Amino acid sequence: MSQTITKPEPLLAALGLGADLLPAARAANEAFALRVPAPFLARIKPGDPDDPLLKQVLPVAAELEEQPGFVSDPLEEAAAKRAPGLLQKYAGRALLIATQACAVHCRYCFRREFPYAEQTADEGGRWAAALAEIAGDSTIEEVILSGGDPLSLSDARLKQITDALNGMPHVRRLRVHTRTPVVLPARVDAGLAGWLATIRQPVVFVLHVNHPNEIDADVRAACARLRAAGVTLLNQSVLLAGVNDDVDTLRRLSVALMDAGVLPYYLHLPDRVRGTAHFDVAESRAKELVLELASQLSGYLVPRLVREIPGASSKTPV
Repeated sequence: MSQTITKPEPLLAALGLGADLLPAARAANEAFALRVPAPFLARIKPGDPDDPLLKQVLPVAAELEEQPGFVSDPLEEAAAKRAPGLLQKYAGRALLIATQACAVHCRYCFRREFPYAEQTADEGGRWAAALAEIAGDSTIEEVILSGGDPLSLSDARLKQITDALNGMPHVRRLRVHTRTPVVLPARVDAGLAGWLATIRQPVVFVLHVNHPNEIDADVRAACARLRAAGVTLLNQSVLLAGVNDDVDTLRRLSVALMDAGVLPYYLHLPDRVRGTAHFDVAESRAKELVLELASQLSGYLVPRLVREIPGASSKTPV
């Protein structure tokens, strides 16, 4: 974490990119801070401003353009709040905002304007209120740790949460939404495996990989360590213009994921959060891509194309 780049200047310098990108990067960085860990940086092609991994992390001028329909809370998550740091959108599962910290800041992040100071459950004893809410509702069978990225927390802090959940018989599954094993694979260490061994429930990690170039030997090794610890691995991607909105990239992504022991799960149409309109992909184009992908791959390698609609009872298939 100490090697993480948080300013545009060293990012551009490390990749040998021109100073012409700097003014826009500085301006957009003021609105949403840049954050790129060294292992992810190492997978970006030097000297290529169109690299698909770079596009996911480099602040650009388009983020500052106001576009109709792109708002601060596109999923209306404020309405789903049950307690500080606890959201429930769908029946049977609840989402705990374990932390606001992430190992990487993705420029298309749908929580880039999320009010973490009000919602995060990791400060001021707020976990107690969120966990009490879960304990008192026997209809909650699955708890999702999200954020931020829950693996930004220490193993001891994670264990505080899961020890409490272990004592709730109605909580039958634990899901962890995380990008950390992809962008900082060394986080999946013996300590993390030790934490996983203390959890009573079956554990599912939903990773977040958008492009096959994100998967290298270290990521495959991290996935192998998670599988050895008994974790089921799924992946959800976001369909991003200029990053993965072509069939060849999506096909290679599914194959690379399965080679790493990760099942392609969801392909999300981008959430329309302010500052991300340049990533948007038309629904008609998305359908074409998935239909063509299905003609090239086994069915279990084709992720479900979905959109999240506020107030809907589940993710909405497209």
